[in-house]
Amino acid sequence: MKLLIANGYLVDPTQGINTGRDLLIEDGRVLGVLERGQERPGGVEVLDATGLIVAPGFIDLHTHLREPGAEYKETIASGAAAAVAGGWASVCAMPNTDPVNDSPAVTRFVIEQAQRAQLANVFPIGSITKGCGGKELSEMGEMKNAGIVAVSDDGHPVPTAGMMRRAMEYARGFELTVVDHCQDVSLTAGGVMHEGRWSLILGLRGMPAAAEDVHVIRDCVLAKLTGASVHIAHVSTSGGLDAVRRAKEMGLPVTCEVAPHHWTLTDEALAEYDTNTKMSPPLRSQNHVNALLEGLRDGTVDAIATDHAPHHADEKNLEFDQAPFGITGLETAVGLAFDLVNQGIIDLEQLVRLCSTNPARIFSLKDRGTLAENAHADVTILDPACEWTFDAATSKSKSRNTPFHGRTMTGAAVATIVGGRVVYLNPNYTRITDAKHRQASAK
Repeated sequence: MKLLIANGYLVDPTQGINTGRDLLIEDGRVLGVLERGQERPGGVEVLDATGLIVAPGFIDLHTHLREPGAEYKETIASGAAAAVAGGWASVCAMPNTDPVNDSPAVTRFVIEQAQRAQLANVFPIGSITKGCGGKELSEMGEMKNAGIVAVSDDGHPVPTAGMMRRAMEYARGFELTVVDHCQDVSLTAGGVMHEGRWSLILGLRGMPAAAEDVHVIRDCVLAKLTGASVHIAHVSTSGGLDAVRRAKEMGLPVTCEVAPHHWTLTDEALAEYDTNTKMSPPLRSQNHVNALLEGLRDGTVDAIATDHAPHHADEKNLEFDQAPFGITGLETAVGLAFDLVNQGIIDLEQLVRLCSTNPARIFSLKDRGTLAENAHADVTILDPACEWTFDAATSKSKSRNTPFHGRTMTGAAVATIVGGRVVYLNPNYTRITDAKHRQASAK
């Protein structure tokens, strides 16, 4: 089957393309990029992308899909549905499931469930240590053979420098990136929000920015020692970002991501004790937000990641101290990222780098993050002028724990193509010639 995405504005940093082009896809691969006015082949289905941005499929480096073990919060299928509705052709699934993804069996299960769903690509991340317990290294080689793309203990920071050094050395041997949630738990024990003026006003125990800073610095030092590729998850502090910036200046293999809620909201958002503003790392004060915005502007930040963390309403309805950390994010991230474009902090090409090109490079996802000939035909189509309001009640996710319900945004993903298949098409954009694709996208 051939699909022609016609009349769009193609943005692909890997090829230096930032202009009007058509994109031809066949059998799940990119067949080629056609010059505007070039003769089009016959016998193809056509998706009219007039006025839209055509980009390599977006890749989320940090997603929690909850399956196996907590399917009441999210399943791989429901999470993948939320992903493609938000413009993410691929998601990287964190290992904090039950059982933890610390074995080839769990890795294969995640991949098989994603294949059954036939929506987003799901790339599993294996745990650094068995059970994410921080004591014994997982069998990274066996998990890589089964399909993992990186290793992380996710919300359980690797506790000691000695263990992290061994993990980095072991992961380097398998060419796996080590992803760390940087937090010194001896400084954050019992904390539920950022330590600062608002934690004092609200009477809630705080988590100091220093807890993140010291772990980021530690990991950067160990990256220099071991030569391992290290990716800092959801950077939220000015100090953490500065440590990454210095590591990059030294030529170290250190990258980082930022989640939209950390540049969009501050700790003042907790004033109403809404547990949908409780997350880890916590929302920070304005000076940290400003630092993240500057990091996005100057290129220190490598990727935008959602940190999609679904929780059941009954869990989030507990008292603030008792409610779990985390919010959903797959369906709001691209809209919030467009705020950066609309404010002039980044341009469209940098948006594509942050959401597609760089994520593919960080996790070595071959033939992803590009629309080069023979690349996987994963495509995200964007409407930068689309004004829309997020309604959590219509979310494809099984959970509704978001602080962005009712938020109006300008700019959205309106179609997602995975392996040459249109797996999501916004119902307001029905410019595809074959009705069967509209039916498939509505599932």
